[in-house]
Amino acid sequence: MKRIYLAGPMTGLPEYNYPAFHAEAARLRALGYHVENPAENPEQDSWEAYMRQAIRQMLTCDIVAFLFGWAESRGALLERYIAQQVGLAVMPSAQIELQEVPCEA
Repeated sequence: MKRIYLAGPMTGLPEYNYPAFHAEAARLRALGYHVENPAENPEQDSWEAYMRQAIRQMLTCDIVAFLFGWAESRGALLERYIAQQVGLAVMPSAQIELQEVPCEA
């Protein structure tokens, strides 16, 4: 089973954009994927602590799926850079369907 990490904007958005993260995680889980959703992580005391936790979580996955607005997010930009450097597949979350997911650099 493919493991997917969700990445996207949180900082400065209403409810930290958690509703969008939770909705997409539910959609992908219904398709049969294992989803690592950083919106489900325990509260941290700083942005840096959130990112350390999220990056460790992301590195357990096969694919990093980006939510709408990711390119405006400092954290998602960092996650994309790291994912590409270590050879993880990266793609818009909306493109993920039930079929095998291709690797896109």
